[in-house]
Amino acid sequence: MIQIYYPKYPFKIKEEEQEKEFIFDELRKLWVRLTPEEWVRQNFVRYLVDVKKYPPAYIAIERKIKIGDVNKRFDLLVFDAAAKPWMLIECKAPHISLDKVVLWQVMHYNIAMPVKYLVIVNGEHCHGYQRGQLDFESIPVLPSYGE
Repeated sequence: MIQIYYPKYPFKIKEEEQEKEFIFDELRKLWVRLTPEEWVRQNFVRYLVDVKKYPPAYIAIERKIKIGDVNKRFDLLVFDAAAKPWMLIECKAPHISLDKVVLWQVMHYNIAMPVKYLVIVNGEHCHGYQRGQLDFESIPVLPSYGE
């Protein structure tokens, strides 16, 4: 498991529509519904940008990918300096266990968009994998940007 220390960040949160909360996504420049999964996604983005120093311009959030005939949405995708997919991240709500089903989901996305690193995170737990010769191998820490 990878140890994550989330930075304190002054998130902008507002309440609308029958007491539903929204959080301002700094990268996408828009308000999004604040769900438990979104809370994990926003905190993990801040960790990547503020702690690991990943360039914000190279992080894509919730975009469509096509897997066979099915449209899906990935959570986070980090591009390398050549603008090629480098790290695919699947965020889950804190109460969701990071089991084989979650790992299979991100590996399935990897078929459509091959990357060097796969990450699954639920806020409290984080697991990372690096593409090896034949399979993905567990890593103890997230790589520095560009590794």
